[in-house]
Amino acid sequence: MRVLGVIPARMAATRFPNKPLASIQEIPMIGHCYIRCKMCNLFDDLYVATCDQVIIDYMSSIEGNAIMTSDIHERASERTAEALLNIEAIKNLRYDIVVMIQGDEPLVDPEMMNEAIIPLLNGQNQVSNLMKALHTQDDVENPNHVKVVVDIFGNALYMSREPIPSAKKIKEKIQAYRQLGLIAFTREALLQFVSLKPSSLEIIESVDMNRFLENRIPVHMIETKFEADSVDTAEDLIRVEEKMAKDDLFKKYKILFK
Repeated sequence: MRVLGVIPARMAATRFPNKPLASIQEIPMIGHCYIRCKMCNLFDDLYVATCDQVIIDYMSSIEGNAIMTSDIHERASERTAEALLNIEAIKNLRYDIVVMIQGDEPLVDPEMMNEAIIPLLNGQNQVSNLMKALHTQDDVENPNHVKVVVDIFGNALYMSREPIPSAKKIKEKIQAYRQLGLIAFTREALLQFVSLKPSSLEIIESVDMNRFLENRIPVHMIETKFEADSVDTAEDLIRVEEKMAKDDLFKKYKILFK
């Protein structure tokens, strides 16, 4: 199977404008994401998908792959789908699996991509998505963290920026999970996503995957063993900068940028 990795990124992010090029240990955030994703041995190709020439120029400066996409996309999944078709047209080939990696998770581990891809290799799943347990009430209540609840088969039931499931009527501790921005699609599933109209719960929650769930397309969830830390605000950048300084993976590639 041929696997494509796509990192959607744009400078006009609502909560933190220009964050793809925000410096973390003297390297732009999108550079961290790209280099770490390149370490995944299951990718046949990897591209940054953007509507901004400044990101294209940066990727060219580090000899990375980037593809220009439209500036009208509301969802990262839509930008990823356009990138898929553009890359296929340029390379004159078809990919079987497309992995979308958010450009604001600079501490992503390449093994996380393997975790997302493997459930699709046996042909039994169309979409797989990583999730991580939340350990503090602040994280559960943080609207920047998309929460997910799953059924007994490990498929997503619903995703929300609100705390789910509700803890109001039970005394025992409830384990909440955060949906991560690392999603693997079969080619057909990704193209089906963009063929469907934006759904009401997708719009209400501002969560792409609710479009699949409302159309009864299963999203298989995998609990990752790795920590995840996304940059949604300037305050997040400070925290991630500190973590990056101690990160073992970063120590392996930072020499490339000297």
